[in-house]
Amino acid sequence: MLQLKKLSIICNKQELRNLPEGKLLINTINAHSYNTALKDSVFAEALQKGDALIPDGISIIKATKWLKAKSRPNERIAGWDLFEYEMNRLNQKGGKCFFMGSSEKVLSLIKEKAKLVYPNIIVETYSPPYKPEFNDEDNKKIIDVINQANPDLLWIGMTAPKQEKWTYSHWNELDIHCHVGTIGAVFDFFAGTVKRAPIWWQKHGLEWLYRLIKEPKRMWKRYIIGNTLFLWNITKEKFSS
Repeated sequence: MLQLKKLSIICNKQELRNLPEGKLLINTINAHSYNTALKDSVFAEALQKGDALIPDGISIIKATKWLKAKSRPNERIAGWDLFEYEMNRLNQKGGKCFFMGSSEKVLSLIKEKAKLVYPNIIVETYSPPYKPEFNDEDNKKIIDVINQANPDLLWIGMTAPKQEKWTYSHWNELDIHCHVGTIGAVFDFFAGTVKRAPIWWQKHGLEWLYRLIKEPKRMWKRYIIGNTLFLWNITKEKFSS
């Protein structure tokens, strides 16, 4: 079973900058993914065995300190922070970035915006079938288009835990040489189809509340029930042997 106190988590943005070149799987962890991983062993394994795990939530920072965990991040690193860092780094030297996931509409908006914001990056995309599980033919097609593109940076955006589980399960079939980030909502943030919380909300660890206010029907279960469940799960981990 996944235990937050035993996870290796990137503690600050400097550690992010120190990650080596080459094929690396970078995932994020927040209260929602922690709760989900406790009941999904494949997802838990994906988080534990990826190459880097970033703390995408103030709840993770506070919980690791309370648990006196092995890793105690001192700043939140959102999926958006990872995205900006990696894209700026690639734009400086030039190269190819591949976006796998989301709809054709969102991917088209990403391509258009990237031309303006990251002019030295060639962007290629693939929108997979919209279904809960891919069949063997779907998986082969996704793997083939990524490998043929041979990108210098790869983003997977299919929401958690699907994106992490898919990438981890097919890691050895991906014949690539680059950093890979599983960043779901960032596709929509960059495309402009979903507005990210203003800076004040982000700095005060309240981005979750902003999303709840903006999308109550979709987010109430994740944040109201989910945050309560997170507190319960962390308490159980704290006092378990």
